[in-house]
Amino acid sequence: MSEVTYLRHNLVELALHRLRGADPAAGESRPLLLLHGLGERTPDVVPGVVDWPGPVHGLDFTGHGSSTLPVGGGYSAEILVGDVDAALAVLGPVTLMARGLGAYIALLAAAARPELVRGAVLADGPGLVGGGVHPGSPTLPYPPASPPGPPDPFALAELSRDPRPADYAQTFVRFVLEGSDLELPLWVAAVVRPEWLAAVAAEPGIGEGSIEDGLAHYLDVT
Repeated sequence: MSEVTYLRHNLVELALHRLRGADPAAGESRPLLLLHGLGERTPDVVPGVVDWPGPVHGLDFTGHGSSTLPVGGGYSAEILVGDVDAALAVLGPVTLMARGLGAYIALLAAAARPELVRGAVLADGPGLVGGGVHPGSPTLPYPPASPPGPPDPFALAELSRDPRPADYAQTFVRFVLEGSDLELPLWVAAVVRPEWLAAVAAEPGIGEGSIEDGLAHYLDVT
């Protein structure tokens, strides 16, 4: 069972799960923060595909998992970036492992806080036209067998698609590349790529490969 801390983001209480502490043999290691896809929540245990010696945390976005379900919807990607910012204020510098909607939020968070986002691995998952019928990157165990409740139906409706063009995402990639001192601050591990993610991968200075390779790459950065 994960240890849960509740963070305040405006009128919302966000559930920040600590899934695992650091490996004592690894010394001081940067935390990994998991960002789930649309309609999902933080898993109960660290996914098997995640090999990370530092602490592993997961954030339930607004309207998901154990976080507050607001009344009346009004969701946007920028609101969820604020969720991540609240977690960064507590955790400090992290590497992000994100899927689907969470991958889009990770991109925006990396652009807004390049000094705190020390690499982001973007994987397949639901939301903003991610996910689908084709095989994707290795499946993470989302959602767990006994979630506390269904996600907010307003969130499912409002965050399933992005009305903005793909070059909107490219703008944020350029912000990341300008603001980060990492050689490859973003790593695309998704096999199924909606338009926005294909546009991200087409930019110079973006890593590509498996989830495992992406996490291994960010283990080596300070």
